[in-house]
Amino acid sequence: MQDKPNFISPLIRLNPADNVAVARERIDPAEMPEVDGIRPLAKIPRGHKMATAAIARGAPVTKYGQTIGFASEDIAPGAHVHVQNLTVGEFTRDYAVGVDAVEPQMLPADQRARFMGYARADGRVGTRNYIAIISSVNCSATVSRAVAQHFAAPGAMDRFPGVDGVIALTWGGGCAFNTKAEGYAYLARTMAGYATHPNVGGVLMIGLGCETNHIPSLLEREGLAEGDRLRTMTIQQVGGTRRTIEAGIRAVEEMMPLVGSAERTPQSVAHLALALECGGSDGYSGISANPGLGFAADLLVRHGGTVILSETPEIYGAEHLLTRRAASPAVAEKLLQRIDWWRDYTRRNNAEMDNNPSHGNKQGGLTTILEKSLGAVAKGGMSRLNAVYEYAERVTEHGLVFMDTPGYDPVAVTGQIAGGANLIAFTTGRGSVSGFKPTPTLKLATNSEMYRHMSEDMDIDCGTVVTGGETIEALGHRIFDLLVATASGQQTRSEELGYGDNEFVPWQVGAVM
Repeated sequence: MQDKPNFISPLIRLNPADNVAVARERIDPAEMPEVDGIRPLAKIPRGHKMATAAIARGAPVTKYGQTIGFASEDIAPGAHVHVQNLTVGEFTRDYAVGVDAVEPQMLPADQRARFMGYARADGRVGTRNYIAIISSVNCSATVSRAVAQHFAAPGAMDRFPGVDGVIALTWGGGCAFNTKAEGYAYLARTMAGYATHPNVGGVLMIGLGCETNHIPSLLEREGLAEGDRLRTMTIQQVGGTRRTIEAGIRAVEEMMPLVGSAERTPQSVAHLALALECGGSDGYSGISANPGLGFAADLLVRHGGTVILSETPEIYGAEHLLTRRAASPAVAEKLLQRIDWWRDYTRRNNAEMDNNPSHGNKQGGLTTILEKSLGAVAKGGMSRLNAVYEYAERVTEHGLVFMDTPGYDPVAVTGQIAGGANLIAFTTGRGSVSGFKPTPTLKLATNSEMYRHMSEDMDIDCGTVVTGGETIEALGHRIFDLLVATASGQQTRSEELGYGDNEFVPWQVGAVM
């Protein structure tokens, strides 16, 4: 990246084999008649790609040393490479199962970092201590929100200092579907995952009473039982809206002393399950925030923790980088089976895998799903891939794992939290602002300009890597330290702003009848 002392090139060259480079800053031919010995042929927006060599029509366009697409026309050196001259196409990938899988260099238990967390009876550890009101169906959502809103009133929680809050997990489904289909399995696992989450000390499930997602059937299916920390009720059973709200408030108040008695104690970061997410990605995502987070993820793995990479449509085209790190052929095969499922799923719904890059992604410099995926995979660092999980399955393996989810952020993170994620790291280039209760979310800005513009929403400026002011390794250590502090109770920007009450979005797959 640096051609001579005290000079930083306007272009970021990621791999010697690449035939494109990324504009570190806006390139205007009128102001920069020559860049690294190449004459720019057009204005190149910051984060976008410029050709560094002639690329013939149909030839691969390479970035990160990998194919990100094919030239749809002859491309001259200095040309802006984007949607007008770059397209996707099928090509052979070298899956080479396990060839890059390396046993992590684990730190001894007495050298691992520690955080202040809530030890739970099942052996997991929480980073927050909430009471959750879970609606089994949309028909009980208004009542569930009303119960939670009672405790959001000024001074309502003053009597319960040990509880972080009461949250309503409501959604738009819960009825008129086939309980024998895979969509219901996703839903049941999601509900159970939140009900038993280490960041949740007590749960009240509220239903209407006649819905398909019948609470007693759900509890039986998932091996759950009512008790001091899990209560249920239905509007039809209690006697209407007002009575159910009043009964719900009483039930939560009865749980408060028990939930509030939990105290933070020193815990190994081996108990952290970090969900990796990216949204509103741009051309810098795979250069700064994602590899910086990947370095922090590798650190967490060495400390015994768990890292959950997801968003299957956004690893498409880069899945071979994960199969090469698979711990076993079975792990690689399961990942490829999920990719095949998505090919069929998109085909059945008249979509294409390359439909994924959004308008904002393209404005930020990303052109194809292959390019986006190669940058997204960097969040997972270089650790061995130990397991692949279906949506919302309980994550039990430590180290790097993959969960099959859509790329749509709320649905993806809902599955990760249901799987047990007690911490979230969310990279963004355009400026995503969501949060996901009951799990704290750190926002990592890929570029300094957006970080300054949206500083109230962003936790970390990763643009220092783009400007040459910080190495990936230094950024990774900074991210790791903030992860530990957040796990110990330090609030994130999204928590300060009150995000997280509207981002519970279970994945609805299948016919609604």
